[in-house]
Amino acid sequence: MRKKTTTPRARRLAAAAVALGSFLALAVPAAPAGAAPADPVPTVFFGDSYTANFGIAPVNNMDNERGWCFQATENYPAVATRSLADNGITLDVQSDVSCGGALVEHFWKEQQLPFGAGTLPAQQDALKEDTQLVVGGMGGNTLGFTSILKQCSAKLRGDEGALLPGYPLDPDKPAGECREFFESEDGTAWLDYQFQRVEGDLEEMLLRMSYLAPDAERVLVGYPRLVPKDTTQCLTAAPGQTEPPFADIPQDALPVLDQVQKRLDDVMKKAAADDGADFVDLYDHTGNNTACDGADRGIGGLLENSKLELLGQPIPWYAHPNEKGRDIQAQHVATKIEQILNR
Repeated sequence: MRKKTTTPRARRLAAAAVALGSFLALAVPAAPAGAAPADPVPTVFFGDSYTANFGIAPVNNMDNERGWCFQATENYPAVATRSLADNGITLDVQSDVSCGGALVEHFWKEQQLPFGAGTLPAQQDALKEDTQLVVGGMGGNTLGFTSILKQCSAKLRGDEGALLPGYPLDPDKPAGECREFFESEDGTAWLDYQFQRVEGDLEEMLLRMSYLAPDAERVLVGYPRLVPKDTTQCLTAAPGQTEPPFADIPQDALPVLDQVQKRLDDVMKKAAADDGADFVDLYDHTGNNTACDGADRGIGGLLENSKLELLGQPIPWYAHPNEKGRDIQAQHVATKIEQILNR
């Protein structure tokens, strides 16, 4: 059993050590409230493709296997870091290990890269004893959101979804009937199991952060909203596009996608609160910048061409933040970091 962490950092660290099967006797004084630190703040960014900002070019590490993470040179960690510097807060970015396709368990396990490109070390290896800030988000891949998309889209089951990991949950059931599948006993049972897995893995990840970087403030970043409340907006292609934002996913399935995403947001928010971490609730701040908001969209359409190419062919956004969405992520993350460092 784990206590709800509303205690000082020393007790939080002790709980983490016990959970990891270690013994640790440390007394870590709480930092006094005051102005943001004058010295650079040692920071590690972690996460999946929404932290790496898949779809935005150019990409870091094109000369080695990390290029397969599709981590944008100008991802939201880079943009937020620059924004904070403009406000007099300097982050000493020790590492940004965000990588497309990462599951929560890849925080403590190796990640297999696509197409046999190799493996990456666990993201927790980037943490150091002097790390003071850990920021990023994961959970969607552990939930299996791409499999949900493939259950609902025949196009994603074919070549157009080749780069998107995961498989439809029931390939024998037509994509057009996906709402019925997720409202069935089998579909709801699968979702319940997946959410339990996400919750447990997030708890493990946050505890490991406390153990490996005992002085670090931890910031879990949620996902921006994909589907608007009014799904009729999703029937119209965005300016300059020919496909609807969610391609061939039936309109009656779009509220299901939104409900799943809202539930994921709630699970992440609770995991952060239970372990004394901070949470950036992007879902609540991006209702007017969904994939279906036309020129104001912060999410690239499912099959809309992104800024990336592979073998001379454009790669779809696969419902990831575009540059506008990236800037919204950066704005809210920077605001949260500034609040933390000033409290």
